[in-house]
Amino acid sequence: MFGYTVPMYPRLSARDLSVYRRYYCETCHQLKAGYGLMATATVNYDMTFNTLILNSLAGDILEFEGTKHSPLCVFGRPRADSTLMQKMAGYTVLLTKWELYDDKIDKPSFKSNFINVALGRAIARAERDYPDYDEAVGAGFQTLHEQELQGCTDAITMGEAFGRALSVPLGQIAGPADSPALHTLFTELTAAVYVMDALDDLENDYCDETYNPFLRACSRFINREDYLAHNLYETAATVNDVMRLLQQSYAAIRPQLRTTTGITDNIVYFGVPDAAQQALSGHSTAKASVKNAIDGSRARNRKAH
Repeated sequence: MFGYTVPMYPRLSARDLSVYRRYYCETCHQLKAGYGLMATATVNYDMTFNTLILNSLAGDILEFEGTKHSPLCVFGRPRADSTLMQKMAGYTVLLTKWELYDDKIDKPSFKSNFINVALGRAIARAERDYPDYDEAVGAGFQTLHEQELQGCTDAITMGEAFGRALSVPLGQIAGPADSPALHTLFTELTAAVYVMDALDDLENDYCDETYNPFLRACSRFINREDYLAHNLYETAATVNDVMRLLQQSYAAIRPQLRTTTGITDNIVYFGVPDAAQQALSGHSTAKASVKNAIDGSRARNRKAH
């Protein structure tokens, strides 16, 4: 698993922890059933949270059997006969497709090309299954690229523009439960993830000469620690703002949730803020993409000596 939308496990009840595990295991099984074994590498915390929200709003199967954990559990079958979760699996594969494409544009690498080939069949099937999702996600990355070309230095603005595009297919998955409030939640969640990822990637983006809104506004960059020492107030304010927007948007949709609110409350009010503080302090262990999750050797928090 990788991503930033992770629970704070010590604050979860035993029952909620069991339910959360059931959901991310089911996400994995839906990926394998729909798109093959390699597609299971794309399972992540952020998509699991989205599935929790959407299933609580619009799902027909609120309770389903859990998976018995074992080294071979990835080969298990789906436990929920859920169209919503099948659609989320396709969306997850397509989001990964565009992440890999974005990596290729920014800085081509053997690693990205290899993963793209390995996921080729899964991506091709997801494109056939959900062409509208594919178009919407691609438009989101195009919007982000246009803002980079304009030299935007506002990480929240960039994340929200990206999130508005990504909320379109998620709203379609919600069906009759779709609403402006739901789109706002997914928009602000994407903005929060974008801000945390940009902070995590300060040194990598500087070395790779890839776009980062924090670096664009920085006249001098030595290393991550030096940057935060000289920009801590402004950076912390950005993190606090994006957390506030996320929590406000979640509070607006929460009364409509039918189940798993103990888990989603934990993630929004404890887990994501903790992940943001980890990113701000340089201690994050989150993996924001399948490329980074597969390659465990990437050091996100290099220190200059």
